[in-house]
Amino acid sequence: MNTQKPQVLACIDGAALTESVCDYAAWIAQKVDAPLKLLHTINHHHESAITSDFSGNIGLGTQEHLLEEITLLEQQQSKLKMQQGKLIIQAARDHVEKSGVNDISTTQRHGNLIEAVIDLENDIRLLVLGLRGQIHDKQENQIGAKLEAVIRALHRPLLIVNGSFKTPECIMLAYDGSAAADKAVDMVASSPLYQGLTCHLVCVNNNQETAAQLLEQASNKLKAANNIVVITAKLKGKADQELCAYQQANNIDLTVMGAFSHTRLHDMLLGSFTHKMLVNTKKPLLLLR
Repeated sequence: MNTQKPQVLACIDGAALTESVCDYAAWIAQKVDAPLKLLHTINHHHESAITSDFSGNIGLGTQEHLLEEITLLEQQQSKLKMQQGKLIIQAARDHVEKSGVNDISTTQRHGNLIEAVIDLENDIRLLVLGLRGQIHDKQENQIGAKLEAVIRALHRPLLIVNGSFKTPECIMLAYDGSAAADKAVDMVASSPLYQGLTCHLVCVNNNQETAAQLLEQASNKLKAANNIVVITAKLKGKADQELCAYQQANNIDLTVMGAFSHTRLHDMLLGSFTHKMLVNTKKPLLLLR
């Protein structure tokens, strides 16, 4: 493995979206010629801590015996989680290898996913993770319990996977003229990930004259890039609703957005736009930092 090159990091947990996370991570790694790392984290919950509340209600000998049994049970559960994690990692590695990716590494970490991602941040080129993990696996109107915190914590592009893999051919770039959106345009124009794709540059603005001006300046940058077909669209209405509707009507395979600053992103996730895009978009969402 070439450890000098930034990696595509895929977070896997054995949930329903794990295979799709692997597929999108493999596609990206091949397009940008980057190493691929598979990350699995093991959270150890010490539920047995509540037994201390009953210390006055049971005999000392009984309590010691109970704590010994609980400790043994926790050790067994920890070993089981590690074994399950190794199986998940091996299955994911086998799956990715079939796609033709050769530069693959794996890591299993104890503790919080957010801490692991932050620790690995300097080596990350792009992070891929599922919209929902095991906790919300079958709840289509929910996002993962840790997703918001990961998005706020990481200063790297993130691809949020929400369904089965399809090789992207047509992307939508949501553009509003902000600094984050301009950075997204620059990244799309310069990255090999988007070469050969059709890019729908979409601006939602009730002032159509303003929208036209914004689209012109952004499309010029994209058209100057090699091998990107650009289609522009001006839309009116609520941004999240219009973007999701446009995505479905035009068979968009992947939506690209500039991410907000930490504070604003936190507010937006808890409030409206970004949260609604994460929940309602039917295709993967790439947040560019």
